[in-house]
Parts: sequence; structure tokens; C-alpha cells
Amino acid sequence: MDIRQATIDDLIGMQNANLLNLPENYTFKYFHVHSLPADYPREDEPSPNTEPSGHVTSISVLRPYRRLGLANKLMKQSQEAMVAHYNASHITLHVRKSNRAAISLYRDTLGFEVHAMEKAYYADGEDAYGMRYLFKKPGVVDQ
Repeated sequence: MDIRQATIDDLIGMQNANLLNLPENYTFKYFHVHSLPADYPREDEPSPNTEPSGHVTSISVLRPYRRLGLANKLMKQSQEAMVAHYNASHITLHVRKSNRAAISLYRDTLGFEVHAMEKAYYADGEDAYGMRYLFKKPGVVDQ
């Protein structure tokens, strides 16, 4: 199965998947701003004194397409892109403490480690694990 770069035409479908699958919802503007080219000025750009890194805000696969390895493939391709385009040294994400499937994917399959517990991170008060994946060599995707 091939995964391609998202286009503006995909944004409504992406927002709908978010609304169907996740309790954290983002506006259409959020999806639009994050679909812009990386060199487009953004308020959340890191300062030049920080080490390049990536952050995964959200990943979601519609129920009929689960258990096909899509989330794994999406995460691996995002890791490759973060290294290729930004020379990222690490990637971070947050995951609900109760989301065993996601924790297993991130920790057991992809090699992320829990580096923090964030109390009441989510709007409904659930705690989150702060997870991080460190590339063994800066700028190189580990296999």
C-alpha cells in the first residue's frame, strides 16, 4: 500500500477522521496551516538555537483500515521525512495513558520511550505519556 503526501484536497477527510476517531479535535485552519510547505512562516517555528526535532500531534486510521500496518507505515515515513528535510535528532509525541494499542505501536514496534508523565494533559483530564524517539545517529533513520 502506498502512502502519498497529503494535498489540500485531503484536508476535509483528515479532519473528518480526526472527528470520528479522536476526542481531541482540531479546526480546519489547524489542518490547513500544518499542510503548508515547511518554509512558510509559522508562529510555532523553533528558535535557531534549538536542536532540530519533530513532533507528531495526531495520527488516526479509520476503523475499516486498522490492523493493516498503516499507522506503522505513516509513523516510519514521518520519521524519514523529519530526518531528510530537517535533520531531526529526535521525535516527540503524547499518547493517552489508556491507549494501549498506540502505546504498543510507539514503544514496542517503533522504539519510542516514555520520558515524562503529563498529569491531566487532555481536556477531559486524562494523563498522557510524553514519548520520545532518539535517532541513534543525528540525521539517520534507524532500521
